Amino acid sequence: MSKITRVKLENLTAFGLLDLTFSPGVNILIGANGTGKTHLLKVLYAACAITVGEDAEKGFGLKLRNVFNPYEGRIGRISRRQSTSVKTKIAITRQGGSRLSAEFSNHTNKVDDIRVIGESGWQKEVLESAYIPVKEMLAHAPGFLATAAKREIAFEEVYVDIIKRAFLPKLMGPTDKDRARLLNALQRALEGKVIAKGEYFFLKNKQGDLEFTLLAEGMRKLALIWLLIQNGTLLSGSVLFWDEPEANLNPSLMGDVVEVILELQRLGVQVYLSTHNYVLLKEFDLRRKKGDAIRYISLYRDEAEAVVGHVSDTFRGVDPNTIADTFTDLYQRDIFRALKGGAE
Repeated sequence: MSKITRVKLENLTAFGLLDLTFSPGVNILIGANGTGKTHLLKVLYAACAITVGEDAEKGFGLKLRNVFNPYEGRIGRISRRQSTSVKTKIAITRQGGSRLSAEFSNHTNKVDDIRVIGESGWQKEVLESAYIPVKEMLAHAPGFLATAAKREIAFEEVYVDIIKRAFLPKLMGPTDKDRARLLNALQRALEGKVIAKGEYFFLKNKQGDLEFTLLAEGMRKLALIWLLIQNGTLLSGSVLFWDEPEANLNPSLMGDVVEVILELQRLGVQVYLSTHNYVLLKEFDLRRKKGDAIRYISLYRDEAEAVVGHVSDTFRGVDPNTIADTFTDLYQRDIFRALKGGAE
């Protein structure tokens, strides 16, 4: 399976002109609120999703609309807001040169009016993927898929998709040693393993079967990763999109999460994640080993208020780095207060 190598966005949501190349391993998106981190994840996920299953029949235009879920389904509402008419362009490239593109304007209302190029060639090779949204969904799984199939609900399709992937049965055949090592590491962090009973998920440990509604949300996210590894969603050649893995996660567990992500990229999984957390960033910096492929992508607004990006393969090279800057400011203020208190 070939991985995503490049994306070019023009006038999509907050982006003016964004042209990024990606690491085959881990790609970490940072930036202030409103700089389009989640939007970038969704665009790339939509491109992966249409290569497999029922999404292949939907096509790129419809999948884009569904993962963004704009008002009244009008796709033109995800064009960059300006005082004049705007043409939005999306182009995504993968290893081997396969390219998928889409064009529409801020006046485009119907999916059928999106100009999509390269879709048939793009879909010839499967890109298995999973998108983990900020909001954990396994605790809300009972009845969710049945409701989404029959009713118009105010959820982007990424929420439906991740529940479907979590429900996939265990992969047939013996578990290879690399996957077994990852599953065991997650079980130690969880102090148990995940089981499903109908549409309900439980953590099975020495206390019994604990329903997910009784677990901390951060633990439920670790459990979801366990499920995706066990059922084969995350194998070599697949792509994982994870929006703010640190959300509701105790800092003491962030090292475990980073280690799992690094192990996944060592097994051939391409990872895209967004974060606002200094601890998570530094865990990647401190835990990376020789051969690990990590790329930091800093998104920020230029003088025209359009979002652009800067790429670095080292933590020190990230610029601007609002997360590190804020942490440094807090540290300096704390030192200043301590010195001032000592002087008194």
